[in-house]
Amino acid sequence: MELWYTEKQTPDLGITCLITETLCHFKTPFQDLAVIDTVQFGRMLVLDGMVQTTEKDEFVYHEMISHIAMQSHPNPQHVLVIGGGDGGAIREMLKYDTVETATLVEIDEAVVEMSKKYLPTISAGLADPRVTVLVEDGIEHVRQSVGKYDVILVDSTEPVGPAIGLFAEEFYTNIYRALKKDGIFVAQTESPFFNSDLIRNAYARVGRVFPLAKLYLASIPTYPSGLWSFTVGSKCYDPEECKEKKVQTKYYNHQIHRGAFCLPNFVGELLEEEK
Repeated sequence: MELWYTEKQTPDLGITCLITETLCHFKTPFQDLAVIDTVQFGRMLVLDGMVQTTEKDEFVYHEMISHIAMQSHPNPQHVLVIGGGDGGAIREMLKYDTVETATLVEIDEAVVEMSKKYLPTISAGLADPRVTVLVEDGIEHVRQSVGKYDVILVDSTEPVGPAIGLFAEEFYTNIYRALKKDGIFVAQTESPFFNSDLIRNAYARVGRVFPLAKLYLASIPTYPSGLWSFTVGSKCYDPEECKEKKVQTKYYNHQIHRGAFCLPNFVGELLEEEK
């Protein structure tokens, strides 16, 4: 008997994977959590029925949410990840010798613990002595931080449940305050095909807070539509300009860095509509 997992990415579209094993499945105080082993994508972290990361394609997302900001900033020493309890973004940021402290703020401790247990290649960086893991509300952490971080990444789930506030303008304003005078931040902002309103709103809100706001794209097979967006806000550095620091990656490179900001016409039109 075959067992299949299906994520309904929209009311009319789903992605289906053949499962070899369910490694864990339970409700946390915040969400439904499962780690399943699939034939096509290896181990997969699922929160509230939505794929968060897989062993097969995680490197694309984690490299692209991390390296654009880390390459644009000349000297990132103190970095913060909001969400991202699997540890993948932290792992990528630690590839830079300039990093002295890396803080992960994840509201759901179970995500961190299950990632350590079942996704060791993704969560490996969490054992680094430079890393501090705080199990608390990322919105509140940012609100209480002033001029503390060089780079902030918002590695959130979709804007439902506890993640809704991570897409609010007040949150972006507090991120601005939490950054140093030359700080930069990146947030994942969903699919241009399925979440155009979210992208327009996030881009406008970031643009009202930061002097520089830009959108870039990456291809991630297990995310809805396969085309994913990231919105970057910078106090002074142009995020399209790459410092060409050497790091070991599987997807990201300096040409990809620049090309990611070359938007298809329909995506560029979304941003023009908002202007």
